[in-house]
Amino acid sequence: MSIQLYPVQKSDFSHDGYTVKINGQSVPTDAARVSAMPYNRRWPGHQRTLDQTECISFLSLAADEPLSFEITPKDPFTSVVIRPHSLGIEPEITDDGRILFTLPHPAYCTVEPYSRRNALHIFADPMGEYDVDPDDPHTIWYGPGIHEAGQIDLHSGDTLYLAEGAVVYACITAMDAENIRILGRGILDNSHNKAVILYESNTENNDSAVNNATRQHTVQLEYCTNVEIDGITIRDSLVYNIRPIGCRGLTIRNVKIIGCWRFNSDGIDMHNCEDVLIEHCFLRTFDDSICVKGFDCYYEGDVEAAVQAAMYRNGQAYDVFRNVLVRDCVIWNDWGKCLEIGAETRAEEICSIVFEDCDVIHVCGPVLDCCNVDYADVHDVTFRRIRVEMDEVIPPPRYQYLDREPYGEVTPGYVPQVVRSDVLFHHEYSAGGSRRGKNRNLLFEDIHICGDVCPAFGFSGYSDDFGCSDIVIRNVYVNGKLAVEPSEYSLHIGEHCRNIRYEHDE
Repeated sequence: MSIQLYPVQKSDFSHDGYTVKINGQSVPTDAARVSAMPYNRRWPGHQRTLDQTECISFLSLAADEPLSFEITPKDPFTSVVIRPHSLGIEPEITDDGRILFTLPHPAYCTVEPYSRRNALHIFADPMGEYDVDPDDPHTIWYGPGIHEAGQIDLHSGDTLYLAEGAVVYACITAMDAENIRILGRGILDNSHNKAVILYESNTENNDSAVNNATRQHTVQLEYCTNVEIDGITIRDSLVYNIRPIGCRGLTIRNVKIIGCWRFNSDGIDMHNCEDVLIEHCFLRTFDDSICVKGFDCYYEGDVEAAVQAAMYRNGQAYDVFRNVLVRDCVIWNDWGKCLEIGAETRAEEICSIVFEDCDVIHVCGPVLDCCNVDYADVHDVTFRRIRVEMDEVIPPPRYQYLDREPYGEVTPGYVPQVVRSDVLFHHEYSAGGSRRGKNRNLLFEDIHICGDVCPAFGFSGYSDDFGCSDIVIRNVYVNGKLAVEPSEYSLHIGEHCRNIRYEHDE
């Protein structure tokens, strides 16, 4: 039985909100910048301002034994919540303001004495060693310390290893590679990755993306086979944290995503991949968290021609997204959607997708979503055993149109929809395409909701031929009680939808 604390390096972020002891030993905390309010906008030609953010603390370690925590917040507090609730942790608050609890096994959780603000994030990994040879010519090894790598290009057979205590400032790319690995318990920090502004643009009243800048994703994998990402923490992504395109045989495990505050800092957004496993990850994102997508429309010139070239490449077809399993993940969403199909769906089929046994601990928009704005036949998708925690007060997501426009007051009683499925045309995301798709054979089963809410489910279609059909919501629980009567949930079925029903066990 043992504990391994990861060294903390000095970084551009600092936060001294907590002192922490684990099993009686003082431990250092790291820091990240996160979104403080769900205030977003179309890319306005410049980055988001820091007054919409805050710095938070997190700590990282590995263990194979129970962990006894003694946490002292710097500022006064009256109550505290440990999330996810599925851990079953009831903390004790001492008379002198310490928070005491035991984490019975490795897990990713948050300690929240101030509601959504100023939370302490705990990343307790399982113990384990990676099969990596530092002397192998295909190994790129970063040991403890700070490394200004800039750009890391991976090729077939390469292993990128970030040791615990390593902070690597970099973007990672791989194209047409096979058998590549990104491993370790270090931090991949993207904060030094900045947008390149190409020309001045009007920053006000934008209702579409402004392509006046180039912005690079943190990890971009294109047409790769047999990829493994395990253990790393990604901090402060400029755009998407992990973006696989046309990849086959992808495993993402034990990855922690934190520090998302810049525009479009999605978590894991995948495009037309096959055979994907995402498990035991923590994602706190400022935009969508985990997305299954087709190809998107952000191409110069003829969008459809560019999409076809991307779909049928080097004699292979990448026109279907199938066989995805997402399980045992913790999601904190500061803007957007949590577990999603779409919105971009340029694929012939998106099918055999399963999200299960996940904890969604903070939301501000739709939780389980299937938004089909292009032409995919989306079918055989399952959301099963998803646990959703609703705050007593949820700040509604808003768009900012002027630099000087403040967020405004929180709307009392706002609750996002738990389930959403749409087939529609979107003026931006559907650009360049006239085909529409359909959503069918979707199952939302054993959904557990914590909070004083009436869960809402909404469905809409584009036309009779391109709509939503054969969708079942089965067994929704609110605070442990099975919703049975129609008054206990809200089911809105719009036009061009058929055979959509709520079922419950006796």
